[in-house]
Amino acid sequence: MTLFRPATVLMVQYAHYHRDRRNIATHLVGIPLIFMAIGVLLLGPSWSVAGLTVTLAWIMWALTSLWYLSRGDVLLGVATSVVNGLLIAAAHEVPPLAQDLGLAVWQVGLGLFVIGWVFQFIGHYFEGRKPAFVDDLVGLLVGPMFVVGEVLMAVGLLQRMHRDIERQAGAMR
Repeated sequence: MTLFRPATVLMVQYAHYHRDRRNIATHLVGIPLIFMAIGVLLLGPSWSVAGLTVTLAWIMWALTSLWYLSRGDVLLGVATSVVNGLLIAAAHEVPPLAQDLGLAVWQVGLGLFVIGWVFQFIGHYFEGRKPAFVDDLVGLLVGPMFVVGEVLMAVGLLQRMHRDIERQAGAMR
């Protein structure tokens, strides 16, 4: 499967694995924890560029944001990039917290990562299906876009995409 499919195609494919409301609810917690955890784990080396501190976490955010913004749905791409940017900003706040807890930064990152995946696998237990990334690794990138999309759809946005998902993947149950 290609990495550069349109947002609606990716969201429909991902939705086939996510129709149980409990699974989606666990993803609303698990996926942000995982994204932030990866950000924490990528804090290591940093560079000063034009007076700004650049870390591997910010580079990951920039690259994934370019991908989200290039999937053909501006609102979804911008919203996902903003949410992920907030998660990376929060990741940069972890070192003092880790120090206060007497932990290494990587330990906090690993803990968040494991907790995030526990939420994911509980959700897939409810769903009765394996995670989408098992069949298509692009699902690892689609996950953050999917949870942001679910929130946008819940408040009445992305109506066309919502109809496409329900028509092709079925209604939530």
